[in-house]
Amino acid sequence: MTDDTMSPAERYALSRVRAAEQATALAPFREMYDFELDPFQIEACRALEAGKGVLVAAPTGSGKTIVGEFAVHLALSQGRKCFYTTPIKALSNQKYGDLVKRYGADKVGLLTGDNSVNADAPVLVMTTEVLRNMLYAGSQALVGLGHVVMDEVHYLSDRFRGAVWEEVIIHLPESVTLVSLSATVSNAEEFGDWLDTVRGDTEVIVSEERPVPLWQHVLAGRRMYDLFEEETDHGGRGAARREVNPDLLRMARMENSRTYNPRERRRGKMVREADRERERRQRSRIWTPGRPEVIERLDSEGLLPAITFIFSRAGCEAAVQQCLYAGLRLNDDAARARVREIVEERTAAIPDEDLHVLGYFEWLEGLERGIAAHHAGMLPTFKEVVEELFVKGLVKAVFATETLALGINMPARTVVLEKLVKWNGEQHADITPGEYTQLTGRAGRRGIDVEGHAVVLWQRAMDPDALAGLAGTRTYPLRSSFKPSYNMAVNLVSQFGRHRSRELLETSFAQFQADKSVVGISRQVQKNEEGLAGYREAIECHLGDFEEYARLRRELKDRETELAKQGANQRRAAAAAALEKLKPGDVIHVPTGKFAGLALVLDPGLPAGRTDPRRGYDPHDGPRPLVLTAERQVKRLAAIDFPVPVEALERMRVPKSFNPRSPQSRRDLASALRTKAGHIEPDRHRKQRSAAADDTEITRLRTALRAHPCHGCNEREDHARWAERYHRLQRDTRQLERRIEGRTNTIARTFDRICALLTDLGYLRADEVTDDGRRLARLYGELDLLASECLRDGVWDGLGPAELAACASALVYEARAADDAVAPKLPTGPAKEALGEMVRIWGRLDALEEEHRINQAEGVGQREPDLGFAWPAYRWASGHGLDEVLREIEMPAGDFVRWTKQLIDVLGQIAAAAPQGSTVARNARKAVDGLLRGVVAYSSVG
Repeated sequence: MTDDTMSPAERYALSRVRAAEQATALAPFREMYDFELDPFQIEACRALEAGKGVLVAAPTGSGKTIVGEFAVHLALSQGRKCFYTTPIKALSNQKYGDLVKRYGADKVGLLTGDNSVNADAPVLVMTTEVLRNMLYAGSQALVGLGHVVMDEVHYLSDRFRGAVWEEVIIHLPESVTLVSLSATVSNAEEFGDWLDTVRGDTEVIVSEERPVPLWQHVLAGRRMYDLFEEETDHGGRGAARREVNPDLLRMARMENSRTYNPRERRRGKMVREADRERERRQRSRIWTPGRPEVIERLDSEGLLPAITFIFSRAGCEAAVQQCLYAGLRLNDDAARARVREIVEERTAAIPDEDLHVLGYFEWLEGLERGIAAHHAGMLPTFKEVVEELFVKGLVKAVFATETLALGINMPARTVVLEKLVKWNGEQHADITPGEYTQLTGRAGRRGIDVEGHAVVLWQRAMDPDALAGLAGTRTYPLRSSFKPSYNMAVNLVSQFGRHRSRELLETSFAQFQADKSVVGISRQVQKNEEGLAGYREAIECHLGDFEEYARLRRELKDRETELAKQGANQRRAAAAAALEKLKPGDVIHVPTGKFAGLALVLDPGLPAGRTDPRRGYDPHDGPRPLVLTAERQVKRLAAIDFPVPVEALERMRVPKSFNPRSPQSRRDLASALRTKAGHIEPDRHRKQRSAAADDTEITRLRTALRAHPCHGCNEREDHARWAERYHRLQRDTRQLERRIEGRTNTIARTFDRICALLTDLGYLRADEVTDDGRRLARLYGELDLLASECLRDGVWDGLGPAELAACASALVYEARAADDAVAPKLPTGPAKEALGEMVRIWGRLDALEEEHRINQAEGVGQREPDLGFAWPAYRWASGHGLDEVLREIEMPAGDFVRWTKQLIDVLGQIAAAAPQGSTVARNARKAVDGLLRGVVAYSSVG
């Protein structure tokens, strides 16, 4: 209906509606954009203007940050402040740049852990941890705060940092309006219900619609298969049923039915992988295309720019090299010149002597050809340049780890997934539907591409139905990872007292979810009780009480199991005691395991500070000797390799020049070992008499069993089977009942245990926080209590700045993978002594946590300090060059910068927590100055 066809009354009504809309803050905001806002964006903005909080859950790239920007616009129009929080510094830097372009540098500031720009601005962009710290400190910056935007709020599922999001949501003043922006999650309504409970009126707005339709493919050999049939709903916009492409299913069945023996031999030698791939291609038209082949194919079909996700840093770097060796060039001369101009401008601050060690020239060659890697091991400056060039279309193929999918605004036309399996830190596991959605969400650039493409490379044994399940499940549930910490406890008690703090923690999303889950468990308990009644009838015996007879049988079995365990524990203790007596140079015979046989002890496995079993290691595990086997392998053995006590057969001198990483060094020493002791036969360990044979309790139970009336029942074993089922179901029911008890007030109970431990250590006195507690309140991080104890005990008194940096590194560093072969290199002198004392203090805290039932496995408590970064931190703080430091530790530059920045952050906390004017405070600040130089200082804005 047009204005001309309307009646006067209708025209008048429409004019009233338009006038009302023009009077809102949304009208001028919409005019700031050269495109129409989507319905979900308008709905969320109207709710905000009405004074409600909002939770917006929408796919990656759908434009949900528009709602966050409206909150900024609304706060400025009302003369109030707006904080915009993000989970990572790179996102903070990006959003800061966006808001500066729109509102000017005078109105926008940036606060990250180690940087501050225009901190008094009405609009502040910050990482979520910074806002949490401001809330606990009662910062004056909170005065006048009207809105807080929490971008990527689904981060509260992160098991390491997720608790911070809940802390902020719970502790923000009631007057602050919260804007929560999330990826599409399947329980948005549940999360919204919780926000409604803790923050007041909150509107939940969910949009499932992708802004750009997504087409899913499988690339196999030379053919690109559609994952779904053409007539179905590729864009994911409607409710059409998505059928898997029958051609793809047929191909998969044929290929997966082929047999191939990878251990086939040719002329007595193992067939190389390249030969196997060549043979595979000759036998079949189907193979997994190589990386250069994939990029060439995408280029020829107009599907660049593309991001290829490879779940390995080394794999990303190797992919770039493979493309370079294949002669790929995706840029013309003009683009190459523009790339060089931008790169030289952005890296002008990097000293020339650092360029080579950073791999600058190889990196630049790839960029000029339009190819780059993107992963956490890269220098932040290099990553930012890659992001900038990709957005400008000057880099067309990026090989990235999954960290790129975590919010950086870097969309592509195509996303490629090499494999659907990744290493999760413990094992290789299939990626989840949520991870698949997050990764493929990068495909399709709004306003540029008509459609996006997700390409999965064919792998042998791939199941297209399983892939369709991943692609079809667009959402994943949001699960709280909230756990109280020591720092949180003292800050809460300081502000609210213990009782009110307990009540606050019970309002967490974790407790909200736990309470809801109890309903289902209660139903299961009721079903189990009905089953128990049925089993009770089945075990009735006409000769006597079969439940009593079954109990005797269980007691006998339990006693036999207990004695067997005691015997095993005694044997383990004897073996551990024997291991403790070993010295470097002892020749032993490893009795069992993968490395059984002759071995030379290089290190008995009792690190400094861990000689007391009660502190440094579990006494059941015992020492872990480092040995050289007769087969030239250097291995760290465990208690499982020594089921019986071991003793030295012979003694040998271990040369000071021996290098466990050198094959020649190992070969020479192993040869000397075989010559010296190869002829010695180890003593055979005699098996001891079983303790059960002489146990009076077992004799009593067996006599009672034989004397019981039910022992003579013809149906005894049938009754016994039903009794066993009854016992198992009863045990399961009790466990469910304990879970119900355990899930009620779980967070508060953990808080009580933490407060009890802090009271024992003198950090709390009832509702009062002591001076020691106030120091702990200024220390954030996994090892907050350890840092506080070190300050209290004066462990770092008398250390120089570089030595203090080495010690503080143990509070933040955590190796990506354990390397037991060689102990980390440490600075000598006072620093080494202080590190040893830190490990001893941790052992004492660990025992105290066990006493108070504070469980590290549940994410609460203090992990063991990792000394692996102490040497590079010491060397860098001492002024040594980047080339020298990185060469010694074999660590990527990006990792070195990241750990150093975290170290700078914790040193800043130590400087603030230590007594003002003290040597420790002064040297912590000097250490920061020594670390914040060169590659660390110029690495990024934030």
